[in-house]
Amino acid sequence: MFNRDRRELEKKLDAEGRLPPGQSLTLKFPVLHYGPVPKFDPATWTLRAFGLVAEEKSWSWPEFQKLPTTKITCDIHCVTRWSKFDTVWEGVPFRNVAKLAGVKPEAKFVIAHSEYGFTTSLPLEVMLEDDVLLAYELDGAPLPSEHVGPMRLVVPHVYGCKSAKFLSKLKFQERDTPGFWEVRGYHDRGDPWSEERLR
Repeated sequence: MFNRDRRELEKKLDAEGRLPPGQSLTLKFPVLHYGPVPKFDPATWTLRAFGLVAEEKSWSWPEFQKLPTTKITCDIHCVTRWSKFDTVWEGVPFRNVAKLAGVKPEAKFVIAHSEYGFTTSLPLEVMLEDDVLLAYELDGAPLPSEHVGPMRLVVPHVYGCKSAKFLSKLKFQERDTPGFWEVRGYHDRGDPWSEERLR
């Protein structure tokens, strides 16, 4: 019964243009990431913005939590072909962090660095969209460790693998540098509506 109901809902959503091609709806929130979950220590955690910026910035956890936040509701689309609708996130808009660092005009890409050497690259113009967050709340509660809290990148308009977890650094640069999944054959842009899964 559940599978039949889900298929009917998927057909309805597909007709409404909400479910990208090749995706299946899930009511769960699968957790996929590379490597173990790092332990969060609020006394040592930092976020650093550097590269093509007027002033390199670094925030401690208490400092980061004092930055103005916003809340978004968005659909999450995973490159492994599941989609979850209406997730609610709260966090610091990426564009505010970029403004505080004073991103230089020649910067065209953002390289998100996470624990264990994981990186992913995104065009700056995509990152500056209004709903891109450095999120630390999910559905009204602090981001739990199973969703790789305390903070992660949320970029709703691309596949979830571009929304780096365990985020620690943001590097602004002129040229693209393929990240962890990109050098393993995944698409640089990752647009779910064009099914940009692999290069």
